[in-house]
Formats: sequence, structure tokens, C-alpha cells
Amino acid sequence: MSNAINTLLTRRSVLANELCEPGPSDDDLQQILQAAHRVPDHKKLGPWRFIVFRENARVKFSEALGKIFANDNPDAAEKLLQFEAQRIARAPLVIAVVASPVENDKVPEWEQTLAVGAVCQNTLLAATALGFGAQWLTEWYSYHPEVDALLKLQEKEKVAGFIYVGSFMEKPSERVRPELEDRITYWR
Repeated sequence: MSNAINTLLTRRSVLANELCEPGPSDDDLQQILQAAHRVPDHKKLGPWRFIVFRENARVKFSEALGKIFANDNPDAAEKLLQFEAQRIARAPLVIAVVASPVENDKVPEWEQTLAVGAVCQNTLLAATALGFGAQWLTEWYSYHPEVDALLKLQEKEKVAGFIYVGSFMEKPSERVRPELEDRITYWR
């Protein structure tokens, strides 16, 4: 089996809480982003962008998320507040993939959104191919207007996901997946 097919057939998310140092080097990060950028893109619009969180930026952004969460949830338990204040710092590298649609009469926004999903998937595949674990998450902070402002998102931009990347102690076990045969029909 080729390495590419093996990567596709064995790719598995590694939980953000189970990611650790070392994270990707500068060269690894560049390769991950180059691979993420190589998706089908009708009219070469590039309706996405990346926000990279490394080193102290992860800590600062996590602290900001923690404050937003605490303001929204004044009765939250201290343990949960501490978790939220360290959320992005769970992995050595976090890449926010931002959907940034472009006005174009020939490329509907839906098609651009699909391309951004492909960017997220390529990010996961590139990290896996380089030997890292990765997880694509969209939790509360992907949809919060104060977080959007913190990220300086433009009016039509949305977070497609936060991709957590790092090393891992144990390879994740396989999970039960929906039956492939149940999802295939042949038009006749």
C-alpha cells in the first residue's frame, strides 16, 4: 500500500488533551500549511486564511477565551474555568482555519465553504503524514462574537475550525465508523 493511501486509510484524530511536545518545527508548519492550501479552488479564489497559535500566543489567547467564558458563565465551577483558560494551550500548535468568502458571480459561497472544509482535512492529513497527531475542533469559541472580534474576523468570515497539532504518547485506537456500504448507492 502506498504511503499516501495508508495515511488516508489510517488517519485518526488524536484528542487535543492527549497532544504534547514536541510540536511541528517551522519547516513542518510550512509543509502543513502548503498542503492545506492545495485544495480544489474554483477560480483560484482562496476563500480561507490561517491564524497560527504557537508558544506564548497559545497561552495569551487561552487566557482571553477563559475571561470570555467566565463572563458568560458566572456560576461555572472553578475547574471548568481553569480548563477554559488553558483551552488553546493544550497542544503545541493550533491553527485556526477561517472561511473568508469572496464575492464572485461564478462561485457560490457554498462551493467556497466546501473548499474551506477541504483545507481543514488537508491540514489533518498533512500533520498525520508528518507523524503528528491532530484534531479538528469547533467548540463554543468557534461561534462566539467576542472571539470573532478577538480574531479580527471580517463581516462574512467564520471560523471553520481550530486544528490542534502535536506529538502523542499513544496511537489512538480505531473507532466504530458508520458502515460504508450503507452510504453507497449506484444510480442506474
